[in-house]
Amino acid sequence: MQEGGSMAYQQSSVSAYRQTSVKTASQGRIIVMLYDEALRQIDAAETLLAESSRELDKINNALVKAQDIVTELMVSLDLEQGGEIARNLLRLYLFFNDRLMEANVKKEQEPLREVRGLMVNLRDAWKQIEGQSPDGRSVPTGGGVNIAG
Repeated sequence: MQEGGSMAYQQSSVSAYRQTSVKTASQGRIIVMLYDEALRQIDAAETLLAESSRELDKINNALVKAQDIVTELMVSLDLEQGGEIARNLLRLYLFFNDRLMEANVKKEQEPLREVRGLMVNLRDAWKQIEGQSPDGRSVPTGGGVNIAG
């Protein structure tokens, strides 16, 4: 097998694995994955801002991706079944997008730090709901959790 073919095979295998893991993941796990990716994008933008990077397109792209993820989290909320929790999350997601937009327009780090801190707390809460500790280890649970009430 040619070296280039081997690399393509490895990349397609990784892609297939990722698609399968998304398809088989529980709803809570997908939410954690979305938070993780949004945090990666925020971190990338913050690193570039901290370096006083002139790569404004990269900063913009990372923050737009983070906003897209927050929007995806917003549209996935079930406001009827989720009650007050879903309404509070909606308000928080709207706040996140406002602060991310502000950070992008002004090229400031502080709004990113604010969003990141809140988002880490939410991600860690979802990990616990999913039966994982924030560091990824399994946590014994005494039964299922119904967040819809």
